[in-house]
Amino acid sequence: MDYQVQQRDVEFLLDDVFDVQSAWQQIEAFADLTPDVVEAIVAEGGRVASEVMAPLNQSGDAEGCQWQDGQVTTPNGFASAFSELAQGGWLGLSGNPQFGGQGMPKSLGCLVEEMFWSANSSLYLYGTLTVGACLCIDAHGSHEQKRQYLPKLYSGQWTGAMALTESHAGTDLGIMRTKAEVQSDGSYAITGQKIFITSGEHDMAENIVHLTLARLPDAPLGSKGISLFIVPKFLPNADGSLGQRNGWSSGSLEHKMGIKGSATSVINYDGAKGFLLGEENQGLAAMFTMMNYERLSVGLQGLGAAQLAYQHSASYARERVQGRAPTGPENPEAVADSILVHPDVRRMLLTQRAYAEGCRALGFYVGMQLDLAKYADDAQAQRIGELLTPVVKAFLTDRGLECAVLGQQVLGGHGYVKEWGMEQIVRDARIGQIYEGANGIQAIDLVGRKVVRDGGQTLKELIDEIIATDVDDEFAPSLRDVCKRLTTVTESVVDRSKQDPNLPGAVSVDFLDFVGLTLCAWMWARMASCAPQDEFGAAKRATARYFYARLLPQTLGLERSIGAEADAVMSLPAAAF
Repeated sequence: MDYQVQQRDVEFLLDDVFDVQSAWQQIEAFADLTPDVVEAIVAEGGRVASEVMAPLNQSGDAEGCQWQDGQVTTPNGFASAFSELAQGGWLGLSGNPQFGGQGMPKSLGCLVEEMFWSANSSLYLYGTLTVGACLCIDAHGSHEQKRQYLPKLYSGQWTGAMALTESHAGTDLGIMRTKAEVQSDGSYAITGQKIFITSGEHDMAENIVHLTLARLPDAPLGSKGISLFIVPKFLPNADGSLGQRNGWSSGSLEHKMGIKGSATSVINYDGAKGFLLGEENQGLAAMFTMMNYERLSVGLQGLGAAQLAYQHSASYARERVQGRAPTGPENPEAVADSILVHPDVRRMLLTQRAYAEGCRALGFYVGMQLDLAKYADDAQAQRIGELLTPVVKAFLTDRGLECAVLGQQVLGGHGYVKEWGMEQIVRDARIGQIYEGANGIQAIDLVGRKVVRDGGQTLKELIDEIIATDVDDEFAPSLRDVCKRLTTVTESVVDRSKQDPNLPGAVSVDFLDFVGLTLCAWMWARMASCAPQDEFGAAKRATARYFYARLLPQTLGLERSIGAEADAVMSLPAAAF
């Protein structure tokens, strides 16, 4: 499948919408980041995505990964493509410079990640788990652990994986059984089985570093008794060379609906040597450093699916001729007009485009909050970043599947057969709503842990920022209206939750969608208000008008739904299901 980088749109976000050079100049770590360097990073990332990764997308899906006696083989061409991705420094783009990372802004990384996800989601999964492992080790590891693992992981010589899930313990990690027993040398023997381990075993790196959750014998019950361990495939020697093979292996590969080029293993730990990362019984908190990054990254995966689906369906619509325009033939010399003359086809394409471009801006905004929190010690940015992590993960992956299905509908029967590639986008996009915390869990996190817990204060700060934004009069009244309604809904949810513990869970998915649509409306108002007076800018304003006219009104129905009591969900007896 071909993939075209949206270079002009990326430059528009960087230069016009967010004026990142002014923002980055206020942060010492980015003071030397010039426009030329940024432009070169974006251009080279786009080249790797379109020329190296994208050509392997369909073949990787068709071939899949193979398992034989614990050995996993990735699709033909994946190893060389991953090597080029790694050698280009992309896994360490936002990494700690002290240990070989490039120290670039996370917001810039968000734009590059979208390209990689669009080009080949199966291939990039090996990279994103590595980046997440680096973040966790950098945040919680000892200096010696950072020195030993980060340079090899940033370079892609080693890769990372996250081992949480067990067959009986998915979201409820407190009931996991994998155990860790301390050894005389200070290491731990890890025993148990994990499932759904993305990149847990493969043939593209000389070593694979698992970050594994396990329970010590005397640990407290529940989630407070979980510890995190570094469990490498090969134990590293003091000089960085590889030592003996560790005691874990891939027991099998999962047979998945999509992302078939990504190796997802059952991993068996048989007294494998592990090294404590962080403190005992604090593993879940440490793992969330990695999980929060992965949740943002998976949101970008949804965005990548939306963008890829739009590109393919728009290209198809331009070429496909069927029927005549309602107003009469637009191309009377041909047997029929392009299907772009049909309003419903335009509805589907504009919905894809509006979500893809709006969510790109939203993902970049959240990346900027993480940059401000990390490098400028901005407490408000920290709160907003934490508030919006579940929104980005769930809203973008939900829209990603929606846009993929719309693209499939534009192609009609061609969208349902493998040769055209659109059905693969649908299959690949579906996982984004499930892994790294299912979207229902993200919604509960937003409402229960974030909004209700602080009485809606952080969301109110964000709404105040939205209202204070200077946007064109064409969009300002509708933007103020949706912000006012979101404020009222938030106050109602916070108040009603005090009397009904089921209320947050009953309304959380609708509430998250309300927040996501409001944020997209904000992004579109900003983009339309600073768009240039040329063809590019005219397309931006037209798409913004579509979003406000046809997509933002969904908040009216969501408002009504959120107003219903939890009894509508909970009154049917369990025995009736």
